Amino acid sequence: MTKSPSAGLVQDRLRAAEIERMDVVHHAPRNELLAIVELAALVCGTSMATINLIDDVAQHQIATFGFAASVCSREDSMCAHVLDEETPIVVADASLDPRFMDNPFVTGEIGHVRFYASHKLVTLSGITIGTLCVFDESPRELDGPQVGALATLAERIVDVLELGWRSRQLAASNERLSSFAGRVSHDLKTPLATLSMSLGLLREQLSAGIDAEGAYRLLERAIDGSHRMAAMIDDVLSYASLGGGLSVAPVILDDVLDEVLAELEVPLADAVVTRSQLPVVSGDRTQLHSLLQNLLDNASKYRDPQRQLTLDVSAVEHDGRWRVLVADNGRGVPEGERERVFEPRVRLYADGSGSGIGLDTCRRVVQAHGGTIELLETPGGGVTIAFELPD
Repeated sequence: MTKSPSAGLVQDRLRAAEIERMDVVHHAPRNELLAIVELAALVCGTSMATINLIDDVAQHQIATFGFAASVCSREDSMCAHVLDEETPIVVADASLDPRFMDNPFVTGEIGHVRFYASHKLVTLSGITIGTLCVFDESPRELDGPQVGALATLAERIVDVLELGWRSRQLAASNERLSSFAGRVSHDLKTPLATLSMSLGLLREQLSAGIDAEGAYRLLERAIDGSHRMAAMIDDVLSYASLGGGLSVAPVILDDVLDEVLAELEVPLADAVVTRSQLPVVSGDRTQLHSLLQNLLDNASKYRDPQRQLTLDVSAVEHDGRWRVLVADNGRGVPEGERERVFEPRVRLYADGSGSGIGLDTCRRVVQAHGGTIELLETPGGGVTIAFELPD
């Protein structure tokens, strides 16, 4: 089946993104991958084997056996010409195969390949990123068990690549969590100190028979400190629970927005809110509710004190995905800080508004849904948060 040019371009972009995610092209070959290609050559009885990752412009040999790794253009790659074919590909003599007979790896311009066999490398998301390839300069055949072994080894290569990615994600997550825990502990000390001091003074005043008015003021300070601690703890628990496992179902975003606006009726009481129709998307309703709630709550907290808060919530379809925009006319975010504000516990303003978790929570929710999120400037001043979700 022939793919349309646009479909091919989409596949190329997806493949390039997956290869970038694996982050192995520009590093020394991993020992596990070198062991697999050596085993592939031994099992198949060939003198050479390689793991090829093929992006939109080049073929990258990330581990080889029997020859030195190199990079060639995608056009010259033998494997690139069969990425869309059923796998495995086994060719006894490539010089007699119409797909390969004019290829520079066969004609002598680059190599003298005769026997060629490959199996696609397919990631967990179903994207073909390259091949496990065995080859030789003499014609030969593979039997059934050898073909089966080639398929098994191709699967193990994907396992190694995915495990490497997850290990890097875990290490980065642990580092962020450690930093996050330290900053949360520091922030909790302030309201706790206020609470302890106020209760201590209250006890002294009550013991000394001081007037009720002074005691009432101390009690209010203690209650305020406890509320701040409770709100911070709620934020932390919410942050910890979001962005993980999803309960996916069709979600009517208009209904979710109605609920969020009702919940934020008090902080948005004096705001002008406009909206256009939002789409129905596949996702976790609870987490998408948290996403919109955090975005609108942030707009309320970081409003411009010199003008009435305005909010606009809209959506447009963009490259087969829904792009939702939440625009405000608040204090805005300097261009150089627009990536940093998505990090946990980052606050741009030292007025105590917000916990510094909201935007990172939004980022985690959107990424868990396979989407993207970015911060833009609202024309006339303010912030526009744009996030994309699959249909």
